[in-house]
Amino acid sequence: MSAAPLLVVTGLDVKRGGRLAVEDAAFSVGAGDLVAVVGPNGAGKSSLFSALLGLIPSTGSIALEGEFAYVPQHGPTQLSFPVTAFDVALMGAYRRIGPWRRAGRAERARAHLALERVELGDRAHSPFGELSGGQRQRVLLARALVQEGSVLLLDEPLSGVDAVSEEAIFHALAAERADGRAVLIATHDLAFARDCCTHALLLNRRVHAYGPPRESLTAATLRAAYGERLVVLEDLGLIDEGSHHHEGEHGHEHSHEHGRSDDHDHSGHGPHGLGH
Repeated sequence: MSAAPLLVVTGLDVKRGGRLAVEDAAFSVGAGDLVAVVGPNGAGKSSLFSALLGLIPSTGSIALEGEFAYVPQHGPTQLSFPVTAFDVALMGAYRRIGPWRRAGRAERARAHLALERVELGDRAHSPFGELSGGQRQRVLLARALVQEGSVLLLDEPLSGVDAVSEEAIFHALAAERADGRAVLIATHDLAFARDCCTHALLLNRRVHAYGPPRESLTAATLRAAYGERLVVLEDLGLIDEGSHHHEGEHGHEHSHEHGRSDDHDHSGHGPHGLGH
């Protein structure tokens, strides 16, 4: 008999800016699942995450075993602010200890272990603003790991990330899943969703399909969700022609180049330990 799901969402409606951003969404997520949340710009991916986190009002049912941990698209905007990678990772403990209490030895040890898990243990005392974009994204993942949530929500975690950081993120997420946690990733990368994830949630205001990617991401369901914006190439995979812009944390669109911007060329998603 399979274990009870960590997250069950039923009949979820989310309004944003006076319009219905998500309508009657329903899905469940189990321990070890890696769920790609995919859909065109403005599909409601960020609104879904915000509703799950309780940041915006919603109706329906969200049943969560444990707590969420969250990795945003971007970290602190003032990169000149004098905080180290360790300081940012330790912020993940504030939910337990409060922002004004000094973190004890156990919390500091969690932060160091989280940085080790994302392969940045040797950069713990480096200023956050001096790290590459990929390294900063790894530190934000470490902060989420310190939160010790049962379900991790990652909003476009691979956007602008170099190949080395991408590999480290994959390894860390695989370890978290092996420990019984679940991961939801909002992404425009349909090939990643198809090849590396256990489930895909195809969203465009409503859930068009949910299940194993080979079953949920078919030509028919993708065309229904994306319309004319999607090109389906039989041999080369799937291209979201709208992915050069993506939805930000607050539902706005931001420019996004297809190329990776950091230290290494992006060589495509391979078998990084995230697959079935």
